[in-house]
Order: sequence, then structure tokens, then C-alpha cells
Amino acid sequence: MIEFSASGYRGGSSWVMVANHLPSPTCLSRLVAQLSYQNKPDSLSRAQSIISRLRHERQLHRLDANCLGLLAVSAAKSGHTHYANSIIKSMLRSNYLPHVKAWSAVVCRLAASGDDGPLEAIKLFNSVLKRIRRFADPTIAANLRPDTAAFNGVLNACANIGDVRKFLQVFEEMPQWNVELDVLTYNVMIKLCARIDRKDLLVCVLELILNQGIDLCVTTFHSLVAAYVGFGDLAAAEQLVQAMREGRRDICKILREANFVEPDEDEDEDGNVYEEGLLEKLLPNLKEQGNYDPPLLPKAYPPDSRIYTTLMKGYMKAGRVTDTVRMLEAMKHQHDITSHPDHVSYTTVISALLKAGSMDKARQVLAEMTRIGVPANRVTYNILLKGYCKQLQIEKAKELVREMAENVGISPDVVSYNTLIDGCILVDDSAGALSYFNEMRARGITPTKISYTTLMKAFALSGQPKLANKVFDEMLKDPRVKVDQVAWNMLVEGYCRLGLVEEAKKVVQTMREHGFYPDVATYGSLANGIALARKPGEALLLWNEIKERCRTEDKKGSHSLSPPTLKPDEGLLDTLADVCIRAAFFRKALEIVACMEENGISPNKTKFSRIYVEMHSRMFTSKHASKARQDRRKERKRAAEAFKFWLGLPNSYYGSEWRLESSDVDDSGSDSV
Repeated sequence: MIEFSASGYRGGSSWVMVANHLPSPTCLSRLVAQLSYQNKPDSLSRAQSIISRLRHERQLHRLDANCLGLLAVSAAKSGHTHYANSIIKSMLRSNYLPHVKAWSAVVCRLAASGDDGPLEAIKLFNSVLKRIRRFADPTIAANLRPDTAAFNGVLNACANIGDVRKFLQVFEEMPQWNVELDVLTYNVMIKLCARIDRKDLLVCVLELILNQGIDLCVTTFHSLVAAYVGFGDLAAAEQLVQAMREGRRDICKILREANFVEPDEDEDEDGNVYEEGLLEKLLPNLKEQGNYDPPLLPKAYPPDSRIYTTLMKGYMKAGRVTDTVRMLEAMKHQHDITSHPDHVSYTTVISALLKAGSMDKARQVLAEMTRIGVPANRVTYNILLKGYCKQLQIEKAKELVREMAENVGISPDVVSYNTLIDGCILVDDSAGALSYFNEMRARGITPTKISYTTLMKAFALSGQPKLANKVFDEMLKDPRVKVDQVAWNMLVEGYCRLGLVEEAKKVVQTMREHGFYPDVATYGSLANGIALARKPGEALLLWNEIKERCRTEDKKGSHSLSPPTLKPDEGLLDTLADVCIRAAFFRKALEIVACMEENGISPNKTKFSRIYVEMHSRMFTSKHASKARQDRRKERKRAAEAFKFWLGLPNSYYGSEWRLESSDVDDSGSDSV
């Protein structure tokens, strides 16, 4: 039977629950379309349950392309990007033709998401184009063909991962599909230049827009100011904003003079050289830059509140709290109403004050927002919540959550709960962290990977690795969450904090089987666990593996099958050296300190000298050792003398004897060679 509930379709609250048998294809399609159109969590959940049942009964063909497209758009807007991606892929496999508005919305959402979202966006875009090319008659797939928004979405994905080659390939395809470039296309190009660390190209993009006669809008200046702020070049950002305030049209000239730097080669941050002429194809005016007069803007573009706020964020990141507050005050006195501060501006000031530890002043800014009628949103309250948790004021954080819900009508979201869970960790309240996690799920809020890893952290730090493992297993089962390196490392950390090295090694092996390689954090946890368990033999095995990983940069032709090059940090190497010195593995200790010096890390000679003097000062001093025993330890003694020489302690190389005295310990610890 079919149960009907609530009012009619026009009221916007109609929904249908399928119980015993399925209705007609038309009824089903309209039902899924209606639930998707409502764009509410409960409606989306009902639509997903219908899809799950139809998939289980192999009846998905009963739905039409329009309702599936609406479901994909609704899921993407609700943050379920991977589910939306699966819907579009399923449509393509079933020979459906999703409308460009549907699949391009999914591409845009994937491009802006984390993890492998941009790569998935590129794959989906390529799949759609491959499907279109199969039709001999292009009119059949007219509604499927990509438009400017679709191309801008996939270009954004390329920009987010800094893939110039793929960006150029997609960019050159636009004319082939009769798609016109717009100003947003070039705004994405500005983001690409920022991702590949080419500040000198920003002005080239602006000049290219003007030379090609594309209608300019203030969003381009939003992108430019954001790029300069991202580079940390606040002086250039200030020059740009000031020129806009003065109504100047020669902004290209100003930026060229302020920021042009001749690059030595087209090289990205990983050291990979771009193909010859790659950037020149993307920016034809790059070669001729400096040989022509910079173009003028068609008109003046005064800065709006978003531009001022972006500059304020730069001040905030640089710790310039006074400048952030002054900018807010200056915005209040602007004649142009579009330049007045909005809730984002006030939230930026609150963030700056919290970063400086001024919690009371931040609350005063919130009170001012209420007084002048600028409503604070959930982001504002989440930032305040984080401030209370960082200052270990958990009770005030709980009070703020109640204030959000009761006085303002803003319910906490997943970020709010993640912050509260992290706050409980800071005060060693793992039970409270678990309580908030369960409350979040009970309220129908989907946990993110941060939610899982933060709860794992609570159990790991409280010495409960088995509970951390249970949370990890839940994370693996959750199809909405992608397990990342941080989660694996947190699981390893949980076991290592108790010295359970064997269990931690099993986790590392499983991690490798899932396609993850240990990183510096993984090895650091293992080293700490080995030190705690007092297993110097394990330290030798770990050091040999790390040493091999440090050499992988010299190997050619090793791609996915070879682990990435490892750059060890001070904590990891210091712990391994400590273990080796205590165990009298002096040759290995010398290898480790040499690695530290090669990586620009200064070894703690004072600490290592004290360890040696306290534990090994009487080594090799026995006068009753047999000749055979003396021969066996000859190599070990040579390594000890070399290590003493490196420390600056008296040794056989100096030809002098030494004795353990308090003054010697203090003096020799500070010597350096």
C-alpha cells in the first residue's frame, strides 16, 4: 500500500512513503522530484531511501532523467557531493542524459570540496564529454552539452590542484564546444596563478581580460586582492585597494610596477618544470609584457565590503589586530553603502581578537552587531565557540550553544560539535567528547572525518586505543566519509602512547594495504612508542626504513609503486638518536645526527652528552676482560670514540684520558666541534 501524508504539492510539504508495492513510473518520478525540490534534510533522506530500494530491486529504470537530475543537484547543495556524483555516474551508465544544469552543479561542488573532490570533478566532466561524442547527431544530446558554467567548474577543479597542463587542455576545448569565455573564467585563472605561486602572472590575467574586451566586474578585483593576501603581500593588496578608492584606471600599471618579477623558469613548488610554452599558451601576452603600455580600465571600480573584508583577513593572519579594527571603523564611515561592514567583516574582527586572546572584546563586537542590526550567523558563533574552548572555558562554550539556539534561533552544526569535542579533549574529558558525538548523530547531523578523528584523538590521549579503534571502524563503514592519513596516524598514536609497538605496527601494515604510506607523523608516533617500550632493536629497524625513504628522491621512474620522499623533522630524529645513544648504538646515532645536520636541524649536543656520561662513561674500562672479548668489542669501541669526538668529549683521537666529574659534565655539554 501507499501511505500519503501532509498537504498537497502546492503547499510544499507533500511527501509519499512507499510501503508494500511500487507505484507507476510517472508517480515515482514525480515523488522523487518533489522530495528533491524541497531541498530539506528529511525530504532528501526520503528520496535517498526510495533510490536505495529501487537499486536493491533493480528498478531504477522506472525513474526519469529529470527527477534523478534534481536529486543530484539537491544532494550536492546539501553537501552530499559524493552521493550526487554517484547519481550522475549511474545515469550515464544507464544511458540517461542528465541535463547540463544537473551534472555541472555536481562538478562545481566537487571542484570546491576537499580530498579528491577536484580530481573526481575532472573525471566526471571527461565522462560526460566522452558520452556526448558518441552521438553522431549532436542535437540528441543538446541538453547535455557543457556550457560556460560547466567549463568554469572543471577549470576551478584544475586550479585548486594547481594542474596547469589540464587547465590549458580544458581552456582550449571551450571554443570547440562553442562556449564563450566570461570574466569568471579569468577569475579562476587568477586562482591558478596563485596556486602555482606565480604572483607575477596576476597582472597578466587582468591585462588579458581588458585586451580581449571581456566585460570586467568587481569580482575580478575580489580575486586579485585575495591572491595578494594569500601570497602575504599586504603592501600590494593595500596599493590595489587604495587605487580603487581613488578611482584610478591605471591599475595594471600600478600592479606591474609593484609586483613584476622576472621568473628564472616555469617551475612549480614541487620542482617539476612545465612544458615549454605552456604558460605562454595560456597567457599570450606574457612574452610581450613590458613591450606595450598597460591598458586602462574602462571605468573606475570602487572597493566594496568584500574587498575591504579580504584585506582585513590579511591583517588578521598577520596578527595586525589594530589594523583590522581600524579597517572596520573606516568601513562604517564610507559614503557608499556597499562598502559598509557586513556580518563577514564583523566576524573577521572577532577572529582577529580571539587570535590575540581578547575574548571579552570579541563578545563586545558581537553585542555591537546585535545593537546595530547586523545579524551574526552560525560561523560567527562557531568562531566564538572555538575561542572559549581554546581558553578551556567549556562551561561558557556550552552556555554560548544554548544562547545560539534559544535567543538567536541558530542550531549548532557539525563544526560546532567538532569544536566542542575538541574542547573536551583539551580538558581531558573523553566522556564528554563521546557524549557530544552521540548527540550530534542523534540530531541527524552527519559526522565529518574531522568529527571521527577528533573523537579518536580523545580516546588516544586518554589511553584508550581500543575505543579509538572502534571509532575508526565506524569511520570505515561510513560511506559519506573518506578515511585519510590523519585518521590512520591517530590510530597509530593511540597504541604508541601506551608503548604497544606491535599493535601499532599492525595498523601501519594495514594502512599500507589501503594505499597510505607512513609519513613523518606516523614515524614520530612509532619512535615515541619504541622509546616508551624500551625496544632499541625496533628503533634500528625504523631508522633503516626512514633512511631508505629519505633516499627515494634519487630514484627515477618511481611513481605510484614507490613511497614518496620523506623529510624527517626534529622530533622524529631526536627521539631515534636518544634511543640509540641509550642503547649504545653509537654508529647508528652518528648516522641520525648526520641526517639532522643535512636537513638543517641542530642536534642537541648538551642532552646527548649528558646521556652518554650518565650511562656509558665506564664503558670499555674493565681491566679483566679477556682478549677475545676485547677483540669482539673493538668495532663498538671505535664507534663510541667517534661519537665522543662528535660530542666534543675527551676521546682517543685527542690522546687524553678523562674522568666523570660534575664540572666536566656541565662544561662538556656545551662544547661544540
